[in-house]
Amino acid sequence: MAQEILPERPPAAVPGGGPAGRPGGSRRAGLRRGGRAGWPRTLLALAAGAAMWLAFPPADLTPLIFVGVAMLTVALHGLPARTGAWLGFLSGVAFFVPVLEGLVKIGPDAWMLLAVVQALYFVPLGAGTALVTRLPAWPVWAAALWVAEELVRGRVPFGGFPWARLAFSQTATPLTPYASVGGAPLVTFVTALIGALLAYGAVAVLRARRRTAALPAAPQDSRDSQRPRDGADAAAQSEGETTDGETTESGTDGGGPAKSGGRAADRPGSTPVPLLRASARPLALVLAAVAALIGGGLLIPKPTAGRPVTVAVIQGNVPRLGMDFNSQRKAVLDNHLRRTRELAAQVRAGQVARPELVVWPENASDLDPYAEPEAYNAIDAAVKEIGVPVLVGALTDTPDGRKVENRGIVWDPASGPGDYYVKRHPVPFGEYLPFRDILTRLITRFERIPRDFAHGTRSPVMRLGPATIGDVICFEVAYDGEVRDAARGELLVVQTNNATYGRTSLPPQQIAMSRLRAVEHGRTILVAATSGISAIVAPDGRMIDRSGEFVPDIQVASVPARTARTLADRAGAVPEWALAALAVGAAGWAAWFTGRKNEGN
Repeated sequence: MAQEILPERPPAAVPGGGPAGRPGGSRRAGLRRGGRAGWPRTLLALAAGAAMWLAFPPADLTPLIFVGVAMLTVALHGLPARTGAWLGFLSGVAFFVPVLEGLVKIGPDAWMLLAVVQALYFVPLGAGTALVTRLPAWPVWAAALWVAEELVRGRVPFGGFPWARLAFSQTATPLTPYASVGGAPLVTFVTALIGALLAYGAVAVLRARRRTAALPAAPQDSRDSQRPRDGADAAAQSEGETTDGETTESGTDGGGPAKSGGRAADRPGSTPVPLLRASARPLALVLAAVAALIGGGLLIPKPTAGRPVTVAVIQGNVPRLGMDFNSQRKAVLDNHLRRTRELAAQVRAGQVARPELVVWPENASDLDPYAEPEAYNAIDAAVKEIGVPVLVGALTDTPDGRKVENRGIVWDPASGPGDYYVKRHPVPFGEYLPFRDILTRLITRFERIPRDFAHGTRSPVMRLGPATIGDVICFEVAYDGEVRDAARGELLVVQTNNATYGRTSLPPQQIAMSRLRAVEHGRTILVAATSGISAIVAPDGRMIDRSGEFVPDIQVASVPARTARTLADRAGAVPEWALAALAVGAAGWAAWFTGRKNEGN
């Protein structure tokens, strides 16, 4: 594969500086070419990141995820691993900066820092994709690399940050049902595979176009072969093989040059005929594979039957936007008490059905009800008035007073507070501070985190009235393992507080994750948010109810409580690890194979 690598190298500089002996001439020439990758590939990688961003909420242009993956794959096709790593990083920056724009509410520096850190995970993705595109059946290996990237990004460091996974762009599409078979990782794999198949077709067309353009005169073809290729055309020309890994001879690809003898290409308007013939087979394969993947998703059932339970979700709202809303803790609690009493009045008036359970959001009471008698009595009175168990989101002190627990407390109208869940995955640098002694001296903003939040160890499954619920708190909904554990309940609950990130892209992205989780586990999901977006999501991902942001809201609905487990529940993390192992094996094989070929050359 030496011919794939050599055209990407810049000309060697002569002693004394640039190509003509001018200091810095080589550097300026490299900039004009766009470095080792070339400007066409570089711009294609940047455009890929932007296209993928637009596939996520709030834009929700979901087909663009396939376009973005295809563009990035074409840009990386046949490149050296080092160049692919660089393009992967650039594409990651173009993707994560806009998709995480909601973090600007914390600070532009935090937003940019996290976006760049997330983009670093695209470095091995880019290098690996560049390598595996040299193998037969490379779209499969390229798709598996996306699963491997998300596996690592969702676990390392500090438990990872699995936001903006490819699967979370496919929460209401024909690919969504794959979640019930292999979880979010399988949805990512199928999404990436469709993008890689589109790239396969694009490379085939580009290679066919180059061959047909070279038909009129062999000397011109010879000269062209010595010119360094940039951009997508270079991806097509970089191999002496077809996109399915089979070596071809000129004139044997679908009845082209050998039969025409070059005369057909000399006639105006005749070039598209050999181009169409040369690319017909790979394009037919691409269309058939994409149709099969989409059709397969449509054939997967999404059962919704279950024991009916009437539920209520309370969104009390917050006094004001931004990070300072917590300074008015009593006002936030009062808002949720008021909405609960309003619900009780509506029930008495016959305006809504009597709920059998009620869910409050995270941070509904930042006054510790175990330590604040006034808060305890107010919550207890509201629960007695509605007359059914309420899941109360509250912050409480640990027994030693050194840390804070983010709890979901089952509050019974007769017996008061009982079982509870403690958030198991608090947010690093938001709810707890790694390297506290060092960072608080360097960054004064971290003084806003005077105490760390404790890591919970209790089961998320609890009895709430007539049903068992599985509770996840805030961004735990992004973690496969946390939601899988909670899905043992008959209903899934997401208690969240998005007031800091209100009216940004983050609340609708979180709702999209909840819709995918509903299908993945076959559970109704109750999303309770302090300021929005609250929602009730059916087991098939349909939105039964959805609130606005920064408005009080009461949602009441009859929903199915289900006990059946999906294939994804039974398989657990096995599909993810299997696909990741496949990706690593393919990348290792490609690296070894390329090294052997280069040694031979």
